[in-house]
Amino acid sequence: MSHPTIRRYFEAFNAGDTEGMLGCLAEDVAHHVNEGAVRVGKDKFRAFCAHMSRCYREELTDMVIFEAEGGTRAAAEFIVNGTYLATDEGLPEARRQTYRLPAGSFFSLEGDKITRVVTYYNLADWMRQVG
Repeated sequence: MSHPTIRRYFEAFNAGDTEGMLGCLAEDVAHHVNEGAVRVGKDKFRAFCAHMSRCYREELTDMVIFEAEGGTRAAAEFIVNGTYLATDEGLPEARRQTYRLPAGSFFSLEGDKITRVVTYYNLADWMRQVG
C-alpha cells in the first residue's frame, strides 16, 4: 500500500494544485531539484512551482509508489507527459513541444508531512525531445 501523503501530493500535482502539494510538506522541507540546488522551506517550493507552471504543463502517469521503513521513506516511479509552454532560462526555445520522460522521486516523511523531496529525470533526454 502506498503512503497516503505521497498519493495526495501527486494527486495535487496532476490537478495543478500547488497549495494542495504544499499542504503535504513540512515547513522546512528540503527540495532537491533535478541537477540543481537544494531549496529549503515551503516559500522556495512555492516559487519553484510558480516558475514550473509558467514554463511547463505536466501530467504524471504510470505511477508506482513504494513505501519503506515504517512510512518514513517512500519513492515513486512515473512518466512525465508534458508541454513546454514558455522558454526556461538556459534551455531551448519553447514552441509548445511535447515530451514524455521517465522520472522518479524519493521522499522522507515525519508523520503525515514530507520533509524531503528528491526528483530525478534525464535532462539530456528532455533536451533531445524539445530541441
